[in-house]
Amino acid sequence: MEKAERTMMETVRNVELGETKIGLTKGLQIFQTKMEVFFLQKGFILVLIGFLLGRALILSHLTPFSLPFFAAVYMIRRDKAPLALIGLLAGAVTLSIGSIVFTFAASVIFLISFRLFMQFKSNTVKALPFFVLFTSFIVKCVFLYVQQNQIFTVYDGVMAGVEAALGLILTLIFMQSIPLLSMHKRKKSLKTEEVVSLIIMLASVMTGTIGWTLYDLSIEHILSRYLVLLFAFVAGATVGSTVGVVTGLIFSLANVSSFYQMSLLAFSGLLGGLLKEGKRTGTAAGLLIATLLIGMYGETEGSLMQTIYESCAAIFLLYLTPQNLAAKLAKHIPGTPEYAQEQQHYMRKIRDVTANRVEQFSSVFQALSKSFSQYDEKKDSDYEDHELDMFMSNVTEKTCQTCFKKDHCWSRNFEETYELMKTVMYEVETGEGAISHRTSRELDKHCVKAQKVQDAVQKELTYFQANQKLKKQVQESRKLVADQLLGVSEVMGDFAREIQRERENHHKQEESILEALEEFGIEIEGVEIYSLEQGNVDIDMTIPYCQGRGECEKLIAPMLSDITGESIIVQKEECAKYPNGFCQVTFRSAKAFVVDTAVAHAAKGGGLVSGDCYSTIELGPGKFAIAISDGMGNGERAHHESNETLRLLQKILQSGIEEKVAIKSINSVLSLRTTDEIFSTLDLAMIDLQDASVKFLKIGSTPSFVKRGDKVFKIEASNLPMGIIQDFDVDVVSDQLKAGDLLIMMSDGVFEGPKHIENYDAWMKRKIREIQTEDPQEIADLIMEEVIRTRSGSIEDDMTIVVATIKHNTPKWASIPVGKYKYIS
Repeated sequence: MEKAERTMMETVRNVELGETKIGLTKGLQIFQTKMEVFFLQKGFILVLIGFLLGRALILSHLTPFSLPFFAAVYMIRRDKAPLALIGLLAGAVTLSIGSIVFTFAASVIFLISFRLFMQFKSNTVKALPFFVLFTSFIVKCVFLYVQQNQIFTVYDGVMAGVEAALGLILTLIFMQSIPLLSMHKRKKSLKTEEVVSLIIMLASVMTGTIGWTLYDLSIEHILSRYLVLLFAFVAGATVGSTVGVVTGLIFSLANVSSFYQMSLLAFSGLLGGLLKEGKRTGTAAGLLIATLLIGMYGETEGSLMQTIYESCAAIFLLYLTPQNLAAKLAKHIPGTPEYAQEQQHYMRKIRDVTANRVEQFSSVFQALSKSFSQYDEKKDSDYEDHELDMFMSNVTEKTCQTCFKKDHCWSRNFEETYELMKTVMYEVETGEGAISHRTSRELDKHCVKAQKVQDAVQKELTYFQANQKLKKQVQESRKLVADQLLGVSEVMGDFAREIQRERENHHKQEESILEALEEFGIEIEGVEIYSLEQGNVDIDMTIPYCQGRGECEKLIAPMLSDITGESIIVQKEECAKYPNGFCQVTFRSAKAFVVDTAVAHAAKGGGLVSGDCYSTIELGPGKFAIAISDGMGNGERAHHESNETLRLLQKILQSGIEEKVAIKSINSVLSLRTTDEIFSTLDLAMIDLQDASVKFLKIGSTPSFVKRGDKVFKIEASNLPMGIIQDFDVDVVSDQLKAGDLLIMMSDGVFEGPKHIENYDAWMKRKIREIQTEDPQEIADLIMEEVIRTRSGSIEDDMTIVVATIKHNTPKWASIPVGKYKYIS
């Protein structure tokens, strides 16, 4: 006995409840899938809807639903039109024989006339509602004329017109709502018109249940309240009250005695939506409260308990509704959290796909860069031996191939001959075509064609050196292309990472800013924070029309400066065009430093075209570049070269490529695009406006000078001008500037312009130190005047000087303290 009990306990213990639950869930999913296929894909839901619409009435005797429903199904899903007609006829037969005759006759006449009409009209979708209008009116008039024994009154004509007008409206509604129920591929989101159309159709379908009861409970009341509960639970008070009003209105049109239902349904939708935070229980409580209030103080058909029982039945249906069905419905209704989450998921998916494509391109460029960079900087011994063998082969082919001592030299004395030929080659290469006397005597002793061999070696060596130079140029070009591709790859990689950055949620910070400004007495419509990163704050605000008083610059920006702990300024402001409108304002971080520049320049001989060009370039929100380029020579050609250099530099730097790669790329373009000896110098200073650090890249340019108080510092680097050689290293000189510093950059016409001066550095430092003013333009003019004065007023070369002063960026308005809201980031 004990053994049997133990066996039973082990059997019970071995039951896998998890597997049972998974199997039950899979079974429900399979059942749900089969039901969707049966009703939606095969279209049998149209039979059910048609049955209820076929017996639905308006004002107790109008049946405007049948023809619009059949026409909409015929237009949208023509292959399922017979199913819809069967449902309509089945519903009409429950009313009367006359109803089924009218429904069948209207459908047949519509089919015949519409098929004939389609031959003359291309846009049948727009014409369909009007076609239903005229068909319904004519058929109804004929039907009433025959039914009333050839007696047709004005009242009959009015009612036929009302039914036809309702048919036109219902056709538009059904054309919007039928695809939402019957199509296999549903839309991701619904428009407001589509949601209202769906509600009207569902309410119209429910009117077909008028008169049905179950245990003295009205089916129509239960289903209508369930519909309101479902939408209030899914979409909130706005949609819930809308569903209640629309459903109650349609039910009151179908049955005038049900007019009080509109108040109950609308109130239920409002309360249920407001209490949706309490989940299904809160929504159900809203319906019960509305039922009690309307039941006690309103005029109802039945007893209060019957109405409560009907509401409880609707609540029971709500609890039976699967959670995933409610979630799916919520995803399609605008304004719900599920809808917003679905849209964010879709946008995130699009963002990730875009970022992945950019990353793939970045990987391709990186792979290409690696492919181009795989060249032999240092040739191994095998490669050098191969090159030497090829050289010897070419020499012996022209000299030893027809010599009678070929076998003696290359078969019997190969090592001796080979070493002697190598010695001759190296001495010819290093001795500028001549060999030593010792090697000459050995060659004469060993070879009967010594002079011919020496001439052949010298001639072949010329080709050999040219070939080696060409290979080196190709390798240098490959290295440059590899650097450029790597730079593009890095830019695209950074772009991909920027795309994938999620926008941070700053709800608490937005509320804090909003509360602080409102406590200060400033009315704010809305705040959107995009970034609170130090030095990159980005805030958008919507404020009422400010009448041009400058509240944003004078009040809001100073308060934001105190809240965020850094200087905030108004970057962009779009004022309202009318008094009741709203202004859109963008606030951004102010730069810690600003740069003021001034330029003085003159062409050679006082001409109009200078070979020097300069540029000040804004690189993003936090960098400022100053560049001077000096083309070789003077005049139009030099101006074109220097201007082209700066234009290329600006385009490449603004794309985000590193400065070194940008300069090497420009050098490659200048050296490869022409065979003329056209060179350009480049003097580039990259200033970081957040910390005032600066990088100098000087390519063949003259020194620059920094004046700090009474001290003058020289900044120089040794690089050849661009265009001379293809491969060169760019020396970068870094320095730290301070507020009040003066940066002076000049071309060689200014630096080397003074006449009878041996030490240009000392002379320029002394002149800069002696200048008393701090105005950049005055400094540039004074230095230019001093240089020209040393040459008695003549301008011997193109002259350009750029002076920049570094200053703290002090906002126009001081920060306004706001107390507890300080430093929200």
